[in-house]
Amino acid sequence: MVSRAASGKDGVVTLDAQHPVRVVQLGGLMPFVREWLVDRYAAPELADLADPAGVEVAVVGGGAPVGAAEMDALPDLRAIANFGVGYDNVDVAEAQRRGIVVSNTPDVLTDAVADLAAFLVVDVLRGITAADRFVRSGAWGRGEKLPLTRDVRGAVVGVLGLGRIGTAAAERLEAFGAEVHYHSRSPKDVAWTHHGSPVELVRASDVLVVLTPGGAGTEKLVDAAVLDALGPDGYLVNVARGSVVDEDALVAALEAGRIAGAGLDVFADEPHVPEALLTRDDVVLLPHVGSATTQTREAMGRVVLDNVDAFLERGALVTPVPTD
Repeated sequence: MVSRAASGKDGVVTLDAQHPVRVVQLGGLMPFVREWLVDRYAAPELADLADPAGVEVAVVGGGAPVGAAEMDALPDLRAIANFGVGYDNVDVAEAQRRGIVVSNTPDVLTDAVADLAAFLVVDVLRGITAADRFVRSGAWGRGEKLPLTRDVRGAVVGVLGLGRIGTAAAERLEAFGAEVHYHSRSPKDVAWTHHGSPVELVRASDVLVVLTPGGAGTEKLVDAAVLDALGPDGYLVNVARGSVVDEDALVAALEAGRIAGAGLDVFADEPHVPEALLTRDDVVLLPHVGSATTQTREAMGRVVLDNVDAFLERGALVTPVPTD
């Protein structure tokens, strides 16, 4: 059933007694998702809502924060639908304390993110984007020589966080001939080699691929000690969350030659990238595009709608996030 509301001056949405606003947007959503939410639920932005009473579901994306302040602004809130597999932008503990359930969009972005993780491993070892810049700069035409790179086949790739995406990325890298090692909270039923800590993992690895969730539990998990253990011939690839890597320690390790390079799709203060990384040819920089394909984003949007529909119809989410 589609909710309807009246729109007053300046686009401010007011409640209608027969058709109250039950869904609100909290920002960070793609235009087509916004259109779906307006068409299906007449869902306004929170800033355009004159009276928050009766709003039961908040839809959020793009890492927009949902903490106590946002929950206070919606006194009847019962569910938060997050557009993304990561949900460290949502204070899940506070939501749980208030009896608010939270959903995310797992599975549908696994392949896209795993593809990008595998690509970044290939890129940092083979120097693909560096070679592209070399050609475009005219260096090849001037007769300059590009340094030799490293084979993916035979390289040991350490996966930090062997969840759905980590497993899919490992399978892709194994197809390239890489040897896969991993660390996770507990050993998995896989043939790959498990290590008991991140430091143990990187000591055995040529490339460390970070695929853990974000949040307080993994903040700066990849610190100076882990980077030092990776060593001057080792590479870091991060497609998880910028918070998982100590960015200052990473810059220091690169500048001192304590690691060989990095491939980064995420950063601690997006969209701001440390200036020291911008001119380095041994670092590949991407603007958080792990799931940024048309097909994947549309699938994520459908999961969001499924969650909102399910909650409004029967009070249950399709893809609830784990709770303690």
